[in-house]
Amino acid sequence: KGCESFYRDKHMRYPRPDGGDGAKGGDIVFVAKRSIQTLLDFKFKQHYKAEKGGNASSGGRTGRTGKDCFLFVPCGTIIKDDDTGLVIKDLTKDEQSVIVARGGIGGWGNGEHKTIRPPKNGEKRFVRLELKLIADVGLIGFPNAGKSTLITSVSKVKSKIANYPFTTKQPILGIVPGDDFSFVIADLPGLIEGAHEGKGLGDRFLRHAERTKILVHMVDMAGTEMRDPIEDYEKINHEIYSYSDQFMIKHKLLVANKMDLPEAKKNLNRFRERVKEDIIPLSAHTQEGVDELISRLRELLCQENSQEK
Repeated sequence: KGCESFYRDKHMRYPRPDGGDGAKGGDIVFVAKRSIQTLLDFKFKQHYKAEKGGNASSGGRTGRTGKDCFLFVPCGTIIKDDDTGLVIKDLTKDEQSVIVARGGIGGWGNGEHKTIRPPKNGEKRFVRLELKLIADVGLIGFPNAGKSTLITSVSKVKSKIANYPFTTKQPILGIVPGDDFSFVIADLPGLIEGAHEGKGLGDRFLRHAERTKILVHMVDMAGTEMRDPIEDYEKINHEIYSYSDQFMIKHKLLVANKMDLPEAKKNLNRFRERVKEDIIPLSAHTQEGVDELISRLRELLCQENSQEK
């Protein structure tokens, strides 16, 4: 707060006001860092304060400005106002920052002002943090479509693989190396019907898919577990388009996986008669056709990157 004081010596007839001004309090600032991967720290500590501004004193001495409180989050963090749900900032780039609560304003002393003014309190705000993974390529499809097998074969990541649905329960990132450039691929957990409404935590996974530059839609062409590849394809399309119109304009590659299994070739012929889209047949298990997929992805990413420049 500001100081009200007066200076007087033996040579002065009247005392002179010399109270300093109080200092501003620190701000709460969120900063995106590429080196940070999760929001786990905020699970254990959820309340933060910046430093108070210092009080003024006589002799025109102002208080010391309060230090800002910097909170570091991964790139891809969306900060929302908890009361209104409105987005405050979408932190997508390294070192990008935003002030979510401003520090208080210091009070006036009587040294520079005709009247003193009390200090104003800083802002108090509740925010909600959401993390959207930022990957170049996202793998989507029904559970057991072979996404985990593919990402394991093309990158160094070891995604858990087993013959039951929902083997992958959270998005997993892998890096596909290359001589010209490497790219990040995300193994997104399998979607189910009603995912855009939140079933199976599908709406959370679709948030991550929305951030990718390219989507690889994997279809189990062998029809294991008595599934119909055409129905699976149409249902996944319904889920992503119901969730966001952004998926309409996003680059997508259609992949027919498990071509090494019986019934796959027969199903692929039937699929091509019904779905008039380019499709890449492959086997993530034997890796036949995987090189073609990676080559196509590199071409599309080069196009995307050149458009961003």
